[in-house]
Parts: sequence; structure tokens; C-alpha cells
Amino acid sequence: MLELAQPLWMILLLPAAGWTWLAWRRTQGETPAVILNHPALPLAEVGRLPTPSLRVPVMLRGVAMGLLVLALTQPREMGDWITPPPEGRDMVLLIDTSLTMSIRDFTQAGREVERMAVLKDTLSQFIKGRPGDRFGVIVFGSEVATLTPPTFDRAHAIAQIQRLQVGMAGPDTALGDALGMALKQVQTRRLRPAIILVSDGADNNAGSLTPVESLAVARQAGVAIHTLQFGRDPFAAGRAAALGSKSDDAELQPDLADLSRLTQGQHFSIGGSDDAAHVIRAIDQLEPTLANPAQHRQVREWYWVLLALAAVALAGARWLSLRHTA
Repeated sequence: MLELAQPLWMILLLPAAGWTWLAWRRTQGETPAVILNHPALPLAEVGRLPTPSLRVPVMLRGVAMGLLVLALTQPREMGDWITPPPEGRDMVLLIDTSLTMSIRDFTQAGREVERMAVLKDTLSQFIKGRPGDRFGVIVFGSEVATLTPPTFDRAHAIAQIQRLQVGMAGPDTALGDALGMALKQVQTRRLRPAIILVSDGADNNAGSLTPVESLAVARQAGVAIHTLQFGRDPFAAGRAAALGSKSDDAELQPDLADLSRLTQGQHFSIGGSDDAAHVIRAIDQLEPTLANPAQHRQVREWYWVLLALAAVALAGARWLSLRHTA
């Protein structure tokens, strides 16, 4: 669809047409006589010789003025609406690389694979389907290490996921320190940030910060913690009885389900590839991106064509004028 962005400039067509008409009238006058002057001859009028018509240059100049006026109106062709990218949130993938992630209790393509292999596939697919989010990758074991702070470069985040190795951060589980590191890196924008904690459910047994302390910070900052438990928790049996036997003075450490429930997150248990696909869809619904309305359209400007034609018309008028006076 063609439209004029500045149609008010069309009013200049009236003076342009008036100038063209007056210049055209002046070219209709009588052609002046041609006088031959020679030192050996008296001045003599040899007759009126016709000169080439000046109407064509005048016409070309008038057309050029009209084209320039039309160029000022900025004619353009409007295309489809441009859909802006969705606005996402900060999401930190907090990944347990302790030795228990090497247990082969998953099956892919009919063969047993490590928990870490399923973890890589699940998180890579999750990142690919979340345009607009900033992803950070933190690994933890005995120590905590940031592989990449939150970034819009999803390909880089996926590359960091693919280079994960069991035991790369030590054999133990410093869950409290890992949560503290993740909380330092997320930023609250229009959408609340989220932490995706991926572990096999082993207890916190390393680090200086307890999960309870990190949990308090997460609740105060309004950061949701979604927990993904890969495989069966090797410490699940007898946990409830053990916690119940502790004295009232003892500090009860929250498990993965507690961390998600107390921060308005969701806990997921992943026991196979089908469970992993379900988790991706579930988190997409829990943490949707914000779809911004389209405000701009594809625009193809045509004023340059009019300017080019006007330049050609002026050049032609000038050439004809010089030829007539030669």
C-alpha cells in the first residue's frame, strides 16, 4: 500500500505549475533577428533566422520541480507489521555436577545413559525455546563456578551447557553457596527473575552458606526457584524420619521441593526423556515471556526514485539549453 508521509508539501505544486506556465509564455515571443557584423561590410540585417525552441527545457525544468515536490511528500510503500521480540526475564541455570550425576539410571535410544547426558539435552532444548530471556549458567559441587553470567547469547549459554562434566566443580554439594551466587547475578526487570536448580536431590554437604540462608534472600528478593530433580534421590529413604528425630534446636535443611514451594516455584522430578519434555512445557507456562504489541511496519521508501528522475530532467534541460546557445 502506497502512502504519502508528508502530503502537505503537495501545496508547492501550485507555484511550481505557475512558474512553468510563465516560463512557457516567455518562450512564445518573436525570435530576435540575427545580425551579421563584418569590418569590411556595413551592418546589414540578413534576415530573421529561427532559433531552436526553448520550450522543451522549460518543460523539463517544470517536471523536475514537480518531482522534487513529490519527493518532499515522502511516498512510501507500507508492508507487514514488525513483531518485536518477546521480552523475557533473567534465568540462571544452577547445575549440580557432583559425582552422583554420573549415575546411569536413564534410558535413551534403548541404552542406559548418565543423568548428566539427559540434563544437557533438556536444558539445551529449554534455552532454544526461550527467545528474549537472559540465561546464566552456574555449576556447583564442592565449589561454585560461573560459566557465563546472564546473557542474551543463547548459543553461548548452550555451548556452556554442552561442556559440562561430572565432578568439574568437586565431588560434594555446596547448594547454599550456589544459590547465593545465583541470587547475586539475577536482575529484576519487568518480569521477575527465576533460578532453575538442577540436582539429584543430594543433601548440602559443603560450602559456607546454608540453603536456609539463601532461601531467605530469595524470598526477600522475590526470585522464584524451580527445582529439577534428575533421577531418584539416593538420600530420600529415611529422610523424613531423620528430620523428625532432630532436636528443636537443630536447623532443618530444606530439600528441593521445599526450596521451590517456599519461593512460589515448582518442583519437578525427571525420570526419563518424556518427563524432561513435560518439564520444559511446564516452566514455559509458569514463566511466560511478555509479548509486546507490534508498533512499526516494514517501510520501503520511494522518494529517491523521484529525486533521481528530477536530476535526469534537470540535466536534460541544461544540456538542451547549452546546445541551443552553442
